[in-house]
Parts: sequence; structure tokens; C-alpha cells
Amino acid sequence: MTIQEMKIGDSASTVKTIGESDVYLFAGITGDLNPAHTDEVSASQTPFGGRIAHGILSAGLISAVLGMRLPGPGTIYLGQELKFTKPVHIGDTVTATATVSEIVAEKNIVKLETICTNQNGDVVVKGMATVMPPKH
Repeated sequence: MTIQEMKIGDSASTVKTIGESDVYLFAGITGDLNPAHTDEVSASQTPFGGRIAHGILSAGLISAVLGMRLPGPGTIYLGQELKFTKPVHIGDTVTATATVSEIVAEKNIVKLETICTNQNGDVVVKGMATVMPPKH
């Protein structure tokens, strides 16, 4: 979508169940092998009681929404503020949603509220994205 096609309140989502392979692949790609994500014995001693997904893995689903749905292909991701509010456990289903909150047409900039929730409706990540939609 171009900035002319967008309006305040437009929203789009993507859904993914976070599997064990997602966590291990993400750990391998990034080099973040923190035992909280990769070692059940160590992770069972944490307040979470077991392994959790990397917070930024869930936040990465926001990128999928922005790049594929709203605004969609051709979008340039300029920035993201994030707050991780609850852990995501392996097997959780995360819904990432982006909602247009501000349009600066003269600069071709859009700000979107970004929220990730789990299958229980609990907010696990929240923030604000700044993007440049495609020109056409």
C-alpha cells in the first residue's frame, strides 16, 4: 500500500506458533545461545520454569506484517521501539498486529502501533514502528 491508500486505524496481523526448531534456528543464526532459550535444565531454574523464545524472535513477526501486509512489499523499516512484557514459551501461538497510528504524508512516513499477543490474548511485545511505505 502507498501512503495515499493508508488511513489511521488500518490494521494487519500475522500468526505463528513458535516451535522448538524456530528457537534453535534463531539461536544459530544470531549466535544468541543463552541457556534461557537453549538449555532446558538451566532454564527450568529460572522464574519462567523452562525455556522461552528469544523476545526478538516474536518481535520479528512484526517485520513480517510490515513487509508483507501493511504497508506490504517495498516497505522500508526505519525504526522500532519495543517492550517485552511477558515470555513466549515454545508452543505458544503469537499474533503480531500493526495498526496505523500516524501518517506524515509529506515525508512518506507512517507510524504503526505494534503488538504481539499469545494464544491467551496476553500482550508479550508492544511498541511503535516507523516505516516508509512504497511510492507505488
